[in-house]
Amino acid sequence: MKRLAPVLLLVAAALAWPSTAAAKTCELSITGNDQMKYNKSELVVGADCDKVKLTLEHVGKMSVEQMGHNWVLAKSSEYKSLAQAGMKAGMKNEYIPQGDDRVIAHTGLVGGGETSSVTFDVSGLEAGGDYTFFCSFPGHYGIMNGKFVIKG
Repeated sequence: MKRLAPVLLLVAAALAWPSTAAAKTCELSITGNDQMKYNKSELVVGADCDKVKLTLEHVGKMSVEQMGHNWVLAKSSEYKSLAQAGMKAGMKNEYIPQGDDRVIAHTGLVGGGETSSVTFDVSGLEAGGDYTFFCSFPGHYGIMNGKFVIKG
């Protein structure tokens, strides 16, 4: 038993030692254009991702006032009402209702040739959950939307 005691102490110390595993950030990209379309209808990340960095690029030429785009993430059951609330929030708020808990993440509003990124925590989202991304610029959400999937 005396020989086993040091081994047990080492095992106990290893179990109590804080994890040094770094948080995993997964990167995604998507484009929007002057035809009011994203280039992807689904974005997928693994359940091993703690954070996601999403980059939106507007590959068109029209200005932000004419054909602005953003990328907003919400639960699928809430995205339409959230998009409508965004229209009421106006351009000064980038068509995002300020302080609205339904917004999981969003980029800034961009016009032709511009890019915006957002990094957000996905550890609280459910693998297999029902999430939708969309553009909240007025009238865009009906066409510019897709599924955000966390694969378990």
